[in-house]
Amino acid sequence: MLEKGLDDKRLRTLDGLDVSGRVVLVRSDLNVPLDDGVISDTFRISVSLQTIQELRSEAGRVVVASHLGRPSGRDASLSMRPVADALSEIGAFETVLAPGVIGREVEAAVSDAPSGAVIVLENTRFEPGEIRNDPAVADGLARLADVFVDDAFGTSHRAHASNVGVAQRLPSVAGRLLEKEIDAFGRLLESSARPYVVVVGGAKISDKLGVIENLLPRIDRMLIGGGMCFTFLEASGYDVGASLVEESMLDTVDRLMASEHGDKIVLPTDVVIADEFAVDARHETVAVDGIRADTMGLDIGPETVERFSTSIAGAKSVFWNGPMGVSEWEAFQSGTAGIADAVASCNGYTVVGGGDSVAAIRMLGRESDVSHVSSGGGAGLTMLEGAILPGIEALLE
Repeated sequence: MLEKGLDDKRLRTLDGLDVSGRVVLVRSDLNVPLDDGVISDTFRISVSLQTIQELRSEAGRVVVASHLGRPSGRDASLSMRPVADALSEIGAFETVLAPGVIGREVEAAVSDAPSGAVIVLENTRFEPGEIRNDPAVADGLARLADVFVDDAFGTSHRAHASNVGVAQRLPSVAGRLLEKEIDAFGRLLESSARPYVVVVGGAKISDKLGVIENLLPRIDRMLIGGGMCFTFLEASGYDVGASLVEESMLDTVDRLMASEHGDKIVLPTDVVIADEFAVDARHETVAVDGIRADTMGLDIGPETVERFSTSIAGAKSVFWNGPMGVSEWEAFQSGTAGIADAVASCNGYTVVGGGDSVAAIRMLGRESDVSHVSSGGGAGLTMLEGAILPGIEALLE
């Protein structure tokens, strides 16, 4: 599965790497949400621990690199300090925060770290050359270690210095999390059992058009919710009032729905409308032909949740990405919660990706009921578009 479409190249993994006594640089995705400097969700830290712990038990030293947020240069509010502390607490090992990303002081911090400690580099995006894959940054990172392990699926669709650049300079393999992610999305692309149902939400069709176009011929049902459903509804002739509509996408939606696979697209039959976009807005549930001109749709309705859930329950493969409404507001989160429950209750192979979808599954406490909960939203979508991700390509034999 991993090799299909990759010119018969194979992914290098930890199974073929001897790290005994060596310094290993691990690119993890520890880009966690912060609320006034406090981590509000440790999911990405928890799922990154398997690779780090495995390397700790075998390697001489482990150095972890990750970005955090989108700083423009060095920004104290986006320091890796809280991440290093959380990694230490959850993993039950000592961490040392390096004074930077590259340079002599960082190299000294790696050399001087106590045995068994994990050295956490500062935010890789403190280095302006990181996102440009600057050779100087890649060289500096490569000087820190003997081998490189890329475990950051969430950044594998980007060619940065801390993934592609380093992989071109050191013996490099995929970590356990990256390996799992590639297996999961490869299965969705190549060998999913039928019926195969995809649930797509979120605000914009333009963000997910490539996925919709690539998956539609491969699946049996595509259930459309979230803000994007109103562009589909308007293209189908409904008056959607003040709901979000991507006018530039109406012709594209018309083409999709008129295509030979257009009958696989399933739209809501009822929605929750509000008189304004506000957390405390007055709201009610109406049929999709009952949206008034002065209202906007902010969630799918209970009838739609039931219909979508029935399709999911009968599926042998399910992929879900994107909320069904404005799920951060209690009045408009029932649709997303309902789909989360349906996906978690499905007996087939289930994959959930995207921050809001993952958050809904986690809010229900049902991560263990899903076959794979992805740590990378954009990377997963890019892979499902049929693209070979540069971070993964750099690890192929």
